[in-house]
Amino acid sequence: MKFLISMHINPAVLDALTDEERAAIGEGHGRFMEELKRSGELITTQALADPSQAAVVSVRDGRPVVTDGPFLESKEYLGGFYLIDCENKERAIELAARIPDAAIEGLGIEVRQVMFADGQLEA
Repeated sequence: MKFLISMHINPAVLDALTDEERAAIGEGHGRFMEELKRSGELITTQALADPSQAAVVSVRDGRPVVTDGPFLESKEYLGGFYLIDCENKERAIELAARIPDAAIEGLGIEVRQVMFADGQLEA
């Protein structure tokens, strides 16, 4: 089963961390990625740029309209994700709990099963 583990970032929470705490998060992600690679459960992982660098695209009257930044006003934004392939939702939750961000109040980790990928419904 495939799951998307998404990491929701609150910049105010990150800004309040010490340099040591930020370094520990980075090191923790490095260890987590290595564990997932060894277990064969990691499909891919990506970190996303700050929403200030985003573009929102919509089509109005047949023409694309592009605006800067995130569509929704929010103090939190999607900071990155892990796409994994594991036995079941319980395992996905177990893995998500190992992500360093999960231990920091104000940051969120979401686990969602992939329902459709590569033109195929997932089992």
